[in-house]
Amino acid sequence: MPSYADLPLHYGHVPPWLAQRMSLLGGAITEAIVMDYGRAEFLRRMSDPCWFQALGCVLGMDWHSSGITTSVMGALKKALNPRAAELGIYICGGKGKHSKQTPRELALIADKTGLPGDQLIYSSKLTAKVDNTAIQDGFQLYLHSFILSADGDWAVVQQGMNDDSGMARRYHWHSSAFESFTEAPHTYIYGHNQGLILNLTDVNAGHTKAGILELVKEKPAHLLPEIRNLVMPSHHELRAENVNLKRLGSVLALAYDTRPADFESLLMLEGVGPRTLQSLTLVSEVIHGTPSRFEDPARFSFAHGGKDGHPFPVPLKIYDETISTLKDALYKAKIGASEKKDAINKLSQMAANIEKDFIPNTNFDKLIEEERNNSWRYKGRTVFGKAQPPKQGDQLSLF
Repeated sequence: MPSYADLPLHYGHVPPWLAQRMSLLGGAITEAIVMDYGRAEFLRRMSDPCWFQALGCVLGMDWHSSGITTSVMGALKKALNPRAAELGIYICGGKGKHSKQTPRELALIADKTGLPGDQLIYSSKLTAKVDNTAIQDGFQLYLHSFILSADGDWAVVQQGMNDDSGMARRYHWHSSAFESFTEAPHTYIYGHNQGLILNLTDVNAGHTKAGILELVKEKPAHLLPEIRNLVMPSHHELRAENVNLKRLGSVLALAYDTRPADFESLLMLEGVGPRTLQSLTLVSEVIHGTPSRFEDPARFSFAHGGKDGHPFPVPLKIYDETISTLKDALYKAKIGASEKKDAINKLSQMAANIEKDFIPNTNFDKLIEEERNNSWRYKGRTVFGKAQPPKQGDQLSLF
């Protein structure tokens, strides 16, 4: 039962200075999730389009574009595969020619682990066939990533493009989330109407399918979880209506106006400045937040900005401090000193507690202006170059 995200189709590349950091932070976030919640939970999150988009935003990618999919999967593959024996997570496939390597990669993993390679390869091929052939909705697949756990569970993230509409559609699958590949695996598909489509997975298409071919006979899987769908707007700038201002405001209040009751937990993060605390709080929520917290994934771009400058340039100094703090906390937790990791865990809880009674100001545009004015202080950078000091700047109150 896959879920979907519709995104504006963007071209371009991820600069090396961002790709390296995305891999480091993405790997640390994955490790934290596996450590606290297990491999199955990581796969469940990868099958949630809203959480996936939030992960891409917190890693510094464009908050709404199709490029999140390719870049996030590439960063995770680079980070996780060398540590597959330790974490029990494998990522196969990728964009274009790399997607065709998925069967070979799965066969190699099966040889090492004893997992059922033929079944995994079959599932990989069939998810692509369903979304590219059984569902003819105008989107042609160009990316196929197969995420596998050492327990044999899997998730698929794949993306198709429609050049005519200028949109991309990302498809998410989870091995425990559907009963059959070919009968109503999608409970809901959201996208712009582009005329008549062919949907051989419709419950009323049984006679049609029988007259063409029998694609598969699968044993029922386990559960039918909540289906998630996400449609991102085409405008580049980040607007107030794209985020939950109350949730964002509580994060900023925690970072810049910490209350005395919070000091005990934050002492374990001594030396972390307010701007890094802002980023760590959003990272903490990506690790520990519940599904309902990701209905406005654009909010997470306030951790590390976006490579195109929206909502502001990527603050490399803050990004590096976030990576360092999280990796240090994970390392210390492994040797029995979990206080710092627990403090990072509590950040999302503390922000949620502040949010209950929080009333945000209506100064969203000024907040973005403030971030841009200060970007040069944090070694801000975009694909267009380094951030420069403002010619004239005034300090503005946040939330």
